[in-house]
Amino acid sequence: MSNLSDLRLADRAYLRIKERLADLDLMPGDRLSEKELAEQFQISRTPIREALQRLHHEDLLALSPKLGWTVPQLDFEKIDQLYDFRILIERNAVLICAEQQSLNPAWRQLEPIWQVTEDQQLADPQQVGRLDESFHQTLVQAAGNAEIARVHKDITEKIRLIRRLDFTKPTRIAATYAEHQAILRYIALGKGERAQVSLEAHITASKIESRTITLETMFRRGQAGPLTQD
Repeated sequence: MSNLSDLRLADRAYLRIKERLADLDLMPGDRLSEKELAEQFQISRTPIREALQRLHHEDLLALSPKLGWTVPQLDFEKIDQLYDFRILIERNAVLICAEQQSLNPAWRQLEPIWQVTEDQQLADPQQVGRLDESFHQTLVQAAGNAEIARVHKDITEKIRLIRRLDFTKPTRIAATYAEHQAILRYIALGKGERAQVSLEAHITASKIESRTITLETMFRRGQAGPLTQD
């Protein structure tokens, strides 16, 4: 980077491209042009290149001599493995939260957000998606292991592409509120094992629905063919 101004521009470009990936505005197989992105964002190619390299480092973009920058194909086998890892981390977190409530009650900040009546529930998919990520990250952070929380955050970044689509259906938003409420209720009662069961069922249901919606969305946009699946 040439200067601090370029660094800030690269950060903004990174966030904008990442948001487009999460919203499926950029689909697996799509090619990205540094020149076109620079023109769209009205900045030079240097911060664009820095942003793309950062996304490549996070495995969110691929780079090849022939094709240049591309959105990688979705590998659902790898995504399933990430979900399995996530479940292990979060099962451990809710058990600790339930058993050590007085030591680290940080999870209680989630109650006023999720323990609400039906008419108080949010309906905007993007808002709910962000709050859902915060819900799970807060539970992991409340368990008190910073290194595990760091790994969990990395997993969240990698599966965000399909995870947010879970909230494009109103029924899944309502289900998420109900499932989060049950998890928090079991933690508050000190029933760690029940919280674990509810949490795993919640994440599994979300994974299945997200995959279905992802495939439907990509099919509508004519990109379903090259996907890597089980």
